[in-house]
Amino acid sequence: MNIISKTQSRPAMDGDGVNIKRVADFGQQRFDPYLMLDEIKSDDKQDFIGGFPPHPHRGIETFTYIIKGGFEHRDHMGNVKAIRAGDVQWMSTGSGVIHSEMPLADANEGLHGFQIWINMPAKDKMRPAIYRDTTLNANPSLSNDKGAKLIALAGTWQFADTPDSISNTHIEGLAGNGAIADLTLIANNQVSLALNQYEAVSVYLYQGSLIANVDGEKLSFSAGTMLSINPQMLAQFHAGEAGLGCLILAGNPIKEQIVHMGPFVMNTQAEINQAVEDYQQGRFGTLSLS
Repeated sequence: MNIISKTQSRPAMDGDGVNIKRVADFGQQRFDPYLMLDEIKSDDKQDFIGGFPPHPHRGIETFTYIIKGGFEHRDHMGNVKAIRAGDVQWMSTGSGVIHSEMPLADANEGLHGFQIWINMPAKDKMRPAIYRDTTLNANPSLSNDKGAKLIALAGTWQFADTPDSISNTHIEGLAGNGAIADLTLIANNQVSLALNQYEAVSVYLYQGSLIANVDGEKLSFSAGTMLSINPQMLAQFHAGEAGLGCLILAGNPIKEQIVHMGPFVMNTQAEINQAVEDYQQGRFGTLSLS
């Protein structure tokens, strides 16, 4: 695995006092088309019980994946869904969405999940909002005899040593040019993925460790690390003593100037100002909490 850069997640707080780990880059856009990854992982309800009360978005796609626990999603389009372990939710916010994400009352064993922000091309930022989830369709997966399991959360995937491939057809978004997978490995095992159809790939480690050779030295990378890798070289994932769990974010950079303010990501400051005005004037719609 050829590692281009390493970024460490940082503790942050969002919503109504929700403790998260965050990797974000709205300036240099090193993960383009991905902008931010938030991880929520706690067995203590006080870390997430406040949830994310109603708030707006414009100009991005949000991608949510739950490993443990769950939350209830509500939005101004009338969608009300319980998103539980194993589910994926994708929302192309486009010209505007108001939604809330609150912990499920019956989620008593903690919460572990991710929300990823993906940028949208300027030509699509003002299109109508779209919502999709996989609550009625299990995410397809591949396993091998080496203890590797790959879950296709979006896009098409395959191991490098097998012709078998899987594709998640239930999530249509990711700005039209991306794919996300959850890869797990048992201790001391490895697997390879060919990712050269993409221009940019990042790997977020959420469990165990990844062993990789960097400039001839064997290094161990731990959970909470985001690695940007060269997709033109075969990606070899080698788990450490505690195994490995990671999200793989693949895509093609949009390469457009962005301006970011809170929940809005647009291309100019004037567009940000318009988003704020539209929200304040109630042009995003109304979210019903009943």
